[in-house]
Parts: sequence; structure tokens; C-alpha cells
Amino acid sequence: MSVIALNEGYKGEVKDREENFHGSRLLFIGWEDHLMFCAPHCIPVAPEMTFATLANEVIPGIYSSHPDWDKVDIGEIEWFRSNERFTPEFNRTLGENGLQHKAVIRFRTPGLSGINSSCS
Repeated sequence: MSVIALNEGYKGEVKDREENFHGSRLLFIGWEDHLMFCAPHCIPVAPEMTFATLANEVIPGIYSSHPDWDKVDIGEIEWFRSNERFTPEFNRTLGENGLQHKAVIRFRTPGLSGINSSCS
């Protein structure tokens, strides 16, 4: 995320530049309506990783501790890139799906809205 300083007093080296992550990019991932996780997770990912690997291996590793996870159907997930709805191409890489350094991806699981429908 860029910073636009209003005066010259804000100076410093940006530490989370992509080149500081040894070939990886940061990706923010959030599960809508599941507030047991208070904020999106930020993870380093290889830009060459396919979206299928992210959806079928990485995301379950992050969220499977939630009681709803066993009911998730990956094929029914609604995906969002930043605030825009999008349909990922599962056989293409994260980069080819437009997920650049520090991108935000959110997903919604229709019919699942947290523990006892409490959004938690």
C-alpha cells in the first residue's frame, strides 16, 4: 500500500516491498462472515502458485479450525479481489489471476455465516 505524505516529515524505507520477500508476494486472505478470525491473514505466496493450490491446500490450512470449514464446497465459493467480485481461473497462477504483491482476496461461502449463524 502506498503512502502519500502531506509534508516532508514522513520519510523512511519501505520494508514490505516485493523484492524483500525472496521471490514471494504478500497476499491478504479473508473469509467473509466468519469473525472467529478477526482480520484477513497475510501470507507469503509464490506468484507461480496456481489458484487451485491456493484454494485446495493453502486456504484450508488457514481456516480449517473453524467448525464451518467441513461444510465448505470450494466450487460454491464467491471470490472477491479487493472489493470486486471475480471468477478465478483455477489452473492459472496467482499472478495470472491478477493477484499482485499485497493483493486482497476475500471469499464468501453461501449458506455459512459463522458459528450458529452469528458471523463468528
